[in-house]
Amino acid sequence: MAGSGAAAQRLTRKGMATRRRIVEGAAQEIRERGASGATLDDIRGRTATSKSQIFHYFPGGKEELLLAVAAREAERVLEDQEPHLSDLGTWSAWQDWRDAVVRRYEQQGVNCPLGVLITELGRTTPAAQALTRQLISQWQKALRTGIQRMQDNGAVDRGLDADRTAAAFVAAVQGGVTILMSTGSTTHLEAALDTALTLLRSAA
Repeated sequence: MAGSGAAAQRLTRKGMATRRRIVEGAAQEIRERGASGATLDDIRGRTATSKSQIFHYFPGGKEELLLAVAAREAERVLEDQEPHLSDLGTWSAWQDWRDAVVRRYEQQGVNCPLGVLITELGRTTPAAQALTRQLISQWQKALRTGIQRMQDNGAVDRGLDADRTAAAFVAAVQGGVTILMSTGSTTHLEAALDTALTLLRSAA
């Protein structure tokens, strides 16, 4: 989900490193200034790159760069849930995952870089929609795998629909984060996750 694309895949190792530096620098700039406030000049200054380099790696200009940054921020959503997301085979692991999710969004506060970027790109554009679908699909798949592991070890009833339950967990997180962005409080996020976990436990 790094937003590399076919063109990026043809880059040399040095070119990939430069492109990655631009994306990381742009991401930091956007976290500090917002997508609208971060100019290409700001990004060039932070990453020590020239205008020609920016357009070499991102021919579509700022919009293409924003999409690459959004893809990187989407990766971070999942990375910040590790190692717990990949190891949901016990109830303690699920609790650790829940705590990691809450901690991530507590630290993030009302500013959601990924949400800002998707809004800037336009939620209805094919590229933004594809990025969101990919993030949700990967996230749901990881949770589904965790639920299936619990079913395999007898902790959760095999009759439970693992995919729909995983989808409900993702919706619980996203709903709680949406309220957090409006209120600055993780109360609803924690309530949604705790309720979802209680329901999962009850399916033993």
